[in-house]
Amino acid sequence: MEQLRYNMVEQQIRPWNVLDLKVLNLLDKVKREQYVPPALKELAFMDIEIPLGHGATMWQPKVEARAVQALQLKPRDRVLEIGSGSGYLTALISQLAEHVTSVEIVPELLAFAEKNLATHRIDNITLIQGDAAQGWPGEYDAIVLSGSVPVLPETFKNSLKPGGRLFAIVGDDPAMHATLITRLASGEFESVTLFETVVAPLQNALQPERFVF
Repeated sequence: MEQLRYNMVEQQIRPWNVLDLKVLNLLDKVKREQYVPPALKELAFMDIEIPLGHGATMWQPKVEARAVQALQLKPRDRVLEIGSGSGYLTALISQLAEHVTSVEIVPELLAFAEKNLATHRIDNITLIQGDAAQGWPGEYDAIVLSGSVPVLPETFKNSLKPGGRLFAIVGDDPAMHATLITRLASGEFESVTLFETVVAPLQNALQPERFVF
């Protein structure tokens, strides 16, 4: 198992410009295979999305690692995660931040994440069932959307504290872009495209106006 984990890091994650030692050490500390559905454990270290049911997936390991690295989390950060999934990304973030609020729309996935996180006694998190695809109350130092959105609602940007970072994968299949948005000041944002990918969408994501002939 440890050889497979080592191979995942060296062959998938490092080549994708994940070089932050804090993030690389996390991948050893938080055991990915313990958050994968039991029937799919053999897929834990493969360079694929892992289905969780209900249209949700675990991202490829390299995408998870790039997202955590991009957020540049600090020990006093309070983080909002949209889509708890299996709880794995939640667990990674929780090791670097002060607190994570994770909102999941599907009760079965919320229960799965809750069980996984409780097993590992991760307690600086609040799991909530709800639909947060178009925003969630509060102000946060960092926000991560664990599913793609065709259009990024402005509410997420406006929920960032000054200096806050938002990681979102925006676009429609086959053209999605992982984007990091930083709030520089009130009403002032910086947006950087990090890489292209395709991931499963958030349920009830905001849709663009489509031109109809």
